[in-house]
Amino acid sequence: MQILVRKLLQRISFKQATGCRAYCTKKVVDIGQPTPTSHPQLLKEGEITPGITSEEYISRRKRLLDLLPEKSVAIIAAAPVKMMTDVVPYTFRQDADYSYITGCQQPGGVAVLSHEYGLCMFMPEADPHDVIWQGEIAGVEAALKTFKAENAYPMRKLPEILPDIIRRSSKLFHNEQTATPTYMKLEPFQKAANNGKVEDLSSFTHELRWIKSPAELMLMRESASIACQALLQTMFHSKTYPYEAALSAKVEYESRMRGAQRMAFNPVVGGGPNASVIHYSRNDQRIKEGELVLMDVGCELHGYASDLTRTWPPCGSFSSAQDELYDLIMQTSKECMKLCKPGATIRQIHNYSVEMLRKGLKEIGILKDEGSRSYHQLNPTSIGSSMSLSGNGCP
Repeated sequence: MQILVRKLLQRISFKQATGCRAYCTKKVVDIGQPTPTSHPQLLKEGEITPGITSEEYISRRKRLLDLLPEKSVAIIAAAPVKMMTDVVPYTFRQDADYSYITGCQQPGGVAVLSHEYGLCMFMPEADPHDVIWQGEIAGVEAALKTFKAENAYPMRKLPEILPDIIRRSSKLFHNEQTATPTYMKLEPFQKAANNGKVEDLSSFTHELRWIKSPAELMLMRESASIACQALLQTMFHSKTYPYEAALSAKVEYESRMRGAQRMAFNPVVGGGPNASVIHYSRNDQRIKEGELVLMDVGCELHGYASDLTRTWPPCGSFSSAQDELYDLIMQTSKECMKLCKPGATIRQIHNYSVEMLRKGLKEIGILKDEGSRSYHQLNPTSIGSSMSLSGNGCP
């Protein structure tokens, strides 16, 4: 390695001494996330997120403003960087609401949305030292040109500009999950909060996010397809490597090789009795002969999550008792799928599944009666949850 570095330095010195230069014929602007110019293999012209255009983001903002009371203001901060150690950050994941409204996938920004000003983005300023270590970031120019904000300012201008916007508003809404002192310590914000004029924005953004656009549906289907293919490859792998850790690593590898940016949540890989722990995440045990393994996994594709669960015997085949229980759950799943039609609620489908499972579990001798208490000791979960930008449980 030292020899290689030395040769490269010598080559650079030679070029500088002789006046030789290597030039790129096309300069590509780096804004800290993919753009159609920097990643033409990923984004088409006019897209901010693969498949989702700037026009769709503008439409989302207009629909949010239609839901908000007149003269109100929405403040949405980007997700903060979270640290694993004092110097090592966790991989950054953007807040779902900030991403949904702006398309920006970077930390440090604050978006302000109002009827009077449209979208105003306060953007972090690049520090030369940080650029060397972490790369370029989106600034004011990117906010205007890429994210199509009506107004954009460097973050240092926020204390000068935002107070006046707040004073002119009748009500404030903000994302409580990412609320930051950057704007909360401002005197007008504190005054509005003390007067009961500050509320959480999530009820409005969640209402918007319940209904998916064709572009969003395409990303959700692709995310589910990636997770299905990854899990299938992991099932093939399980006989040779019947270890929870190995299966967890395999499903993540297969997901990322197919284009997923990350897992939607920590994979649940429970062998034997570990499968009964709903959010089991240790994934450190060997799966023994005769045991089943349950995997609850999902991946994220450009922010859109998937979630699926499968159970199988990695070391052989189902025993007669396992097969009987598996068949009951499979038949219940198929019948519930038939109920998934417009107008049906998840509560109705869940109640139907409980009715089928109680009856079936009593018939095969696992439940002595069909009472709710004994059933919920076996299965305290719901049949499903909403999925999308925030992963399990959020639209």
